[in-house]
Amino acid sequence: MPMLDVYVPEGALRPEAEGALLARLTDILMAAEGFDPADPVMRAVSWVFLHRPVTTYVAGVPADAPRYKVVATVPEGQLDDRSRAEVVADVTEAVLDAEEGSRPRDVGRVWVFPTEIPDGRWGGNGRIVRLADILARETGADEARRTAEKRIAASRADRSGIPG
Repeated sequence: MPMLDVYVPEGALRPEAEGALLARLTDILMAAEGFDPADPVMRAVSWVFLHRPVTTYVAGVPADAPRYKVVATVPEGQLDDRSRAEVVADVTEAVLDAEEGSRPRDVGRVWVFPTEIPDGRWGGNGRIVRLADILARETGADEARRTAEKRIAASRADRSGIPG
């Protein structure tokens, strides 16, 4: 159930390549969260907000090549260290692939921010949606609650630096 904010400078990509990129980014995040990217119900709640900066500045002057920023927002407990690293690597490659060789591949032009929203602070359909609610779609409510509790505890331990 990712929410993506994708910053693509005006004119950086061909429209068809950009559309394919946004679909690929959705697939990457859905898979990282453990959802089937082909699931139409989960796709329907996986949104991408495309931001179109006219100019991106580096060190106070217009950049000499496009710079991209992707903020991938998921509910707390959906990503661990391994999956965050995979998201950063896969999103970076997807963005550079979308340039279709029009510029040298430079991973330094792509920044990715996998962001977790604390449980109880994700809202949709006019209500708070907890990780257990999301996971219950795939499993029973009891199993979803146990899985959510385990993932959230691990996520909080990871952020605190205290082994779980």
